[in-house]
Amino acid sequence: MSHRKTMLAASIIASLCLSSALHAQDATQTTPANTVNQTTEQQAEKANAKQLGTVTVVGIRASLQQSMDTKRNADAIVDAITATDIGKFPATNVAEALAQVPGVTLDHLFGATQRVSIDGIDPSLNLSYLDGHPVAQAMWLYGDNPNRGFNYSLLPPEILGKLEIYKSPEARLPEGSLGGTVFMHTVQPLDVDANTLTGSFGANYNDMVGKQRPNAAVFYSWHNADKTFGVDVSAQHYEEITSREGQEIFSYSPVSAAAAVNPAIAAEVAAGTIKASDQFPTELNSANFIQTEKRNSILVNIQYKPNEHFDSTLSLMYMNDSLNNINTSLYPIAGFAYKGISYLAPSSNGVISSGTQVGTPCFNATSCTSTADSFEDNDARHSFVKTRGVDWRGTYYGDGWRLGGQVGVSTSRDDISQAFKELYYGGGFNWNINKGFTYTDLATANNPSYWADNDFGGNIGYKPYKSKDQYAQFDFSKDLDGFFNEVLFGARYASHWESQGLLIFTGVPNQTLNQIGYGGLTNLQGASSIGLGGSSVQHVQTAGFNAIYNAVLNGNNLIANDPVDTWNNTFNVQQQNTAAYGQVNFGNDTVHGNLGVRWVHTKITSYGYDIPSTCLASAAATGSWACDFPSGFGYVGQTSTHNNWLPAFNVAWNVTPDVILRGAASETVAYAPYNQLAPYFEANDTVLTATAGNPNLKPYRSLNGDISAEWYFNDQSVVAFSGFYKNVLNYVVNATTDQVRQNGSWLELYPGGTGQLLVNQGIDGRFCSTAGICTYAVSAPINGGRGTVKGAAISYQQAFSDTGFGVRANYTYSDSHTSSNGPLPYNSKNSYTVAPYYEQGPYSASIAYNYRSKYLAGGYVAGAPDSYTGSYKELDASAAYAFNKNFSVSLDMLNLLNSVYRQYLGPTNTYLLNEYASGREFMVKAHFKF
Repeated sequence: MSHRKTMLAASIIASLCLSSALHAQDATQTTPANTVNQTTEQQAEKANAKQLGTVTVVGIRASLQQSMDTKRNADAIVDAITATDIGKFPATNVAEALAQVPGVTLDHLFGATQRVSIDGIDPSLNLSYLDGHPVAQAMWLYGDNPNRGFNYSLLPPEILGKLEIYKSPEARLPEGSLGGTVFMHTVQPLDVDANTLTGSFGANYNDMVGKQRPNAAVFYSWHNADKTFGVDVSAQHYEEITSREGQEIFSYSPVSAAAAVNPAIAAEVAAGTIKASDQFPTELNSANFIQTEKRNSILVNIQYKPNEHFDSTLSLMYMNDSLNNINTSLYPIAGFAYKGISYLAPSSNGVISSGTQVGTPCFNATSCTSTADSFEDNDARHSFVKTRGVDWRGTYYGDGWRLGGQVGVSTSRDDISQAFKELYYGGGFNWNINKGFTYTDLATANNPSYWADNDFGGNIGYKPYKSKDQYAQFDFSKDLDGFFNEVLFGARYASHWESQGLLIFTGVPNQTLNQIGYGGLTNLQGASSIGLGGSSVQHVQTAGFNAIYNAVLNGNNLIANDPVDTWNNTFNVQQQNTAAYGQVNFGNDTVHGNLGVRWVHTKITSYGYDIPSTCLASAAATGSWACDFPSGFGYVGQTSTHNNWLPAFNVAWNVTPDVILRGAASETVAYAPYNQLAPYFEANDTVLTATAGNPNLKPYRSLNGDISAEWYFNDQSVVAFSGFYKNVLNYVVNATTDQVRQNGSWLELYPGGTGQLLVNQGIDGRFCSTAGICTYAVSAPINGGRGTVKGAAISYQQAFSDTGFGVRANYTYSDSHTSSNGPLPYNSKNSYTVAPYYEQGPYSASIAYNYRSKYLAGGYVAGAPDSYTGSYKELDASAAYAFNKNFSVSLDMLNLLNSVYRQYLGPTNTYLLNEYASGREFMVKAHFKF
């Protein structure tokens, strides 16, 4: 309970402040690193492609034209989004805009999505780069599972000018993605008019929170008269209060376990009204997450171009993001106190959906025993992410050749902490999976005098998380005469380091709710919109974030006496990639493309604690850190190396001036999340589940084939068909095994060795000894054999003459499975988007409807079983009015359907796990440009 991992983030980002005119003037950057930046235009010329990157255009259709031209001119299979797309179409952040690209799907576990899948591939297996380099990202949520996927909600979109998604790789592009690679480009100062000033200010509002918060952004760019030196600055201040409310079920219990100790339930089984094999929820948790975000960010580009032969840019990034939040989980537990169950309703499909628990509450008591158990976990989390970056990139242009380089460092740190208080109530309750729970004596249950700590006063955990990226790259290209028109080669070194620690302080005295600070009764509108009622919606609560921290810290003599959790949750991992590539570009008026190979040497060094069982038992029993580690134990490291050759081939055939056929073949690699590569063990000591790492994981390897056909039948209009096939030769999967481990919180949770619930009854057949030696269900990654992903997509975009109306739409089918015929995570079989728009004169408006079918996703607490997320649909809309070329206003409306995010245990909808509502978002902004 003290380390429950309920995930939520809400980091809704406003639309871009840069006007469409500004971004249309941005010189086209269609590649992540120097080589790519310089060669695209030459490739297009040799392929007789059309370039519109320097034409001044305005409006939605103009931005769609730019995106379409990027796709049309590319050698590889590429989709693009201009900054105007993000500003003109309803989107809270960059990820929401990406959802309008075929094959891109979002996971909405968070209010502001962080997880982006491309062609049915796990978000952790796709990479994103800003101006050709990675951005370090520290984990922001206490207890979250870090992954390699880019957290778009933490990057302000005001700094961006254009995005590209490479679905088929080229040898010159950095390795590490299976599904696709996203390249984000900032606006360069020499590409826009001197003294350009744009900005926006406004407010965002969530109807479930009922409060509005301000946000503002400004962009300024200057260069000298000769256009040899320029500077631009993008700054943003953003605030938001968000909430996620709903219900969680952590596990299910068999009727047979209750019948073994409860005569009433045994009688129901004997009468045949219920079956011993039926399952009932161990608990129904009323979940309420509230977060206050305040973000300040600055990005500076300093560009120097003294002549036509040399161009360089120095970029500086500074971002502070405060993400303090409190998660309150109130869960009456039927699965711990089997003797208190008085009734279980007949089951449907083997799941009992309702029942009754009886018990006796205690008045103003910090030590209470009852046959009904309700725990209200209060996790107050302080999070302050500090991200810094320095990047330099430059190119020298010779006579028919180019030499480019890039070097930089990015760091991110978050000194996360969590203050924890757990209140107890012993009164009886009725529960129903579809309606929630209601206490049988509401007057008593709603009286704070009956709620208090129960032999456990709480704790505070400090979990510093750090991340650092360092990189250096050089690229050389030489023009050739003939069909093979350019040769490229280069090298890249990239080092990523990531670490986590944990130190838990105990010694917090037991307190009553009144002593902690009573905050009245809740009114969870989001839970009621799901269909829940009674005590699930209205129950006692504390006075909030500050009350929890004050109760834990103020005047208390805390001690760090939880060495087991420290040892289990401390790790650091460094991955070093050294790569070299060679590539040749070819083309004439009919055919163009590239062929190349990339070699990468990967070295991964992982450190974590390996503790002898005698030390674990002693530490758990006494709280002592003293242990004489034998040789080979303690904080130990392990190194693995891998070498991969990655060929890539792309070809485009201009069948007619308006019809293009493409094909691509490649081999790619990707890597497991950093925490999975570490020898760590993170446990939930109250439900006996855990997550562990595996330093012996090999890289994912995939053989890929892509095809597409594109018909550009009019301006701003295209129909495209594509197909993809990925044969993943080593797909890492999670496997759950039972492991006997020392319960690190045994004395903390059950002082005096009184954990009789787990000793006598256990959880799902797993038990503990009286000394706290427990059997855990441990989920850990393993090298899982093969997996395949195959699918097809169709996309359609058209502007209807001069009517002002237009539409873009897409549909993607994706089928995936492992060698054992299991599903791959985050792969929806069906997804589609329909986005009509209107733009005429000063008026513009758009609607976007997105749908994705169910998919497998990981659990959200340590060791939780993999869950399946139900189908999800979202309706967004936006409208804008321009008073003149300098001033405009906009309104964005998101999640208008108030869609509910649901997860299930298993591929059917039989066993509900989680259901959340996050509310509707409204953002009003005023924009200016001078």
